[in-house]
Amino acid sequence: MDKRQLLAVAFGILVAALLPFIADWLGQPELQSLAARIMIYAIAAASLNLILGYGGMVSFGHAAFFGLGNYVVGILYVHHAEDVPLFGFIPGTDQLLITLPAAMIVSGLAAALIGALALRTGGVQFIMITLAFAQMLFFFFVSLNGYGGEDGIIVRRANSLFGLSLRDKMAMYYVILVVMVLYFVWLWRVVHSSFGAVLSGIRQNERRMVALGIEPQSTELKAFVLAGMGAGLAGALMAVFLRFASPDTLAWTKSGELMVMVILGGVGTFFGPIWGAAAFLILQSYLAGWTEHWQLFLGLVLLAVVMGTKGGITGLWTYLRTHLRRRLA
Repeated sequence: MDKRQLLAVAFGILVAALLPFIADWLGQPELQSLAARIMIYAIAAASLNLILGYGGMVSFGHAAFFGLGNYVVGILYVHHAEDVPLFGFIPGTDQLLITLPAAMIVSGLAAALIGALALRTGGVQFIMITLAFAQMLFFFFVSLNGYGGEDGIIVRRANSLFGLSLRDKMAMYYVILVVMVLYFVWLWRVVHSSFGAVLSGIRQNERRMVALGIEPQSTELKAFVLAGMGAGLAGALMAVFLRFASPDTLAWTKSGELMVMVILGGVGTFFGPIWGAAAFLILQSYLAGWTEHWQLFLGLVLLAVVMGTKGGITGLWTYLRTHLRRRLA
């Protein structure tokens, strides 16, 4: 990353840090909540982009891991509130430093299981297997009446961090911001490591990588697990932020939304998921206020991006910047 990119990233983090105060100054406190959701979905979309953009694995069941992370927070809260251990020996908790790692571990284990089976196939079969597993998990949690069934779980008491209750929206906002920054720093290291190079090589030419002595399936499985853990982290943050765990987070429509975010931002671009999540949620928020048929207009925007740009919003920005430089030269 060159100096210009570092300055741009630093400026973006600064703007995000000041946004709650800017929102109050503008008299629009809802912007803080919107920005928090954008950051959470940026993590989820970036985790999908790891396997889709860099690994070439088109998963239509990524919401399974997002939803699992969501429910880990809710279930741990239920057992904490009722003071009844899960499975008779796992105590419930409302401590963020426990719920977030727990969500990542559970989602990672699920990703390992699903990936080990799905990666035996490819193409359409891979897409349908990931979708099938996600739907099975969706209907499983809907059937759990002890955890709210199709109504989900209301987390009445917010998680706490070092004794600080995250019911305070300002505190929760900065927790989400810090987690997002740390996640993208970690993701940068993964993508630009030898592992990331191998993963991209498998996407570009799997036969050549096999000829070099690399086992594609094991590398893809590792990436799949890492992506699942990232989605689980995002799902857990969403449950803590909204104080609600919903089966809708496991639905195939949620996987579709994450896919749209990646495509809007630019498949295979590092910061694309952030732009894609921002564009999707901003359009969703404001178009839904104008018309109940907002999905139609969102579809038209997505069609324009796909047909009119190479690389989504990131590709469009790169084109405009290059064109402007040429005009000024």
